[in-house]
Amino acid sequence: MLIDTYGRVATDLRVSLTDRCNLRCTYCMPEEGLQWLAKPDLLTDDEIVRLVRIAVTTLGVDEIRFTGGEPLLRPGLVSLVERCAALRPRPRISLTTNGIGLARTAAALADAGLDRVNVSLDTLRPDVFQKLTRRKRHQDVLDGLAAAHAAGLAPVKINTVLMPGLNDDEAPDLLSWALDHGYELRFIEQMPLDAQHGWRRDGMITAADILASLGTRFALTPEGADERGAAPAERWLVDGGPGRVGVIASVTRPFCGACDRTRLTADGQIRNCLFAREESDLRAALRSGATDEEIAGRWKQAMWGKKAGSGLDDPSFLQPQRPMSAIGG
Repeated sequence: MLIDTYGRVATDLRVSLTDRCNLRCTYCMPEEGLQWLAKPDLLTDDEIVRLVRIAVTTLGVDEIRFTGGEPLLRPGLVSLVERCAALRPRPRISLTTNGIGLARTAAALADAGLDRVNVSLDTLRPDVFQKLTRRKRHQDVLDGLAAAHAAGLAPVKINTVLMPGLNDDEAPDLLSWALDHGYELRFIEQMPLDAQHGWRRDGMITAADILASLGTRFALTPEGADERGAAPAERWLVDGGPGRVGVIASVTRPFCGACDRTRLTADGQIRNCLFAREESDLRAALRSGATDEEIAGRWKQAMWGKKAGSGLDDPSFLQPQRPMSAIGG
C-alpha cells in the first residue's frame, strides 16, 4: 500500500509516456518548444508495464491514467493499454490527450481496454485555438472527441483552461456545447507548471470567476463532498441535471487532504505531488537489476514522505523545476 504520514493512500497512478507534444500551448511551453528527453532516458514499454504491474498487484493501485506530454505520440500506445488491461486485478485505464490523432486511434484504444478519455479543449473558436496552441488543429480535436464518444470511451471529459483576454468569455458557450454533445466539461485553474515560469496568481482566472460566468446562464447545484470523494474536480448539476460541470481549483480551493495520486514521469521518476520539487528514481533501480520487492519498497518510501499540501499558499512557494510536459498531468 502507498500510504503517507498523513494517512492518505495512493490508488491512482498517473503515467507520463512522453514529454513531447504537437501543440505549443501558451500556458505550458514556449513557441519554440523544449529540449526533449533523449530516447535512452525514456522508460521502455516493458519497463512501464513492469512498474504498472508492481503498482497494481503489490501496492494497491486500481486506476491508471496515461498522460504526457501528448501520450498519443508514444509508439505502441495501443499495446501498452492492452498489456495493462490484462493485469489482475484489472485496473481502470484512462488517457489524457489533446485529441490530435484520437480520431484515428479511439476505436483501437477502446478495443485494447481503454475505459475513457480526457481531452483538452480550451475554445470553440478556431482563431483563438490557434492563438492558444500556436497550431491550426482545432477541427482535429473536435473529430477526436467525436471518435472517442462513438467508441464508447465514456464519459468523455473535456479539460478547459481559461486565459485572460483570450477565452475567458467562453465558459457558458463551452458548457452549452459540451452538454449538447454529451461530454462532461471540467474547467481547470491555470497552475504554476509552465516552462517559462510566467504564471502569476493575480493574472489567472479563478474558480470563483468561472462559476460567476456560468451563473449568468445556468443554475448550478453542488453535488457535495460525498459524491466527490478523492476526485480533483468539484462538480455541479447544471439546471437540475443530469448534465454536470466540474471545476478543478488547484490554486484557490486546494484538495490536497483527499489526494490519492502517485505519478511516474516518462523518464522513470516518482513524484508524490504534481508540485513537488523532489523526485525518486525508479529507472535506475529497474536498470540495475532491482527485484520487484525492492522497487515496491522504494516506491513506498517515496510516497511516505509526501507533504501535507502543495504549498501554493506559502509565500516561499517555488515552481517545480520541470514543466507539466515533463512530469505528466
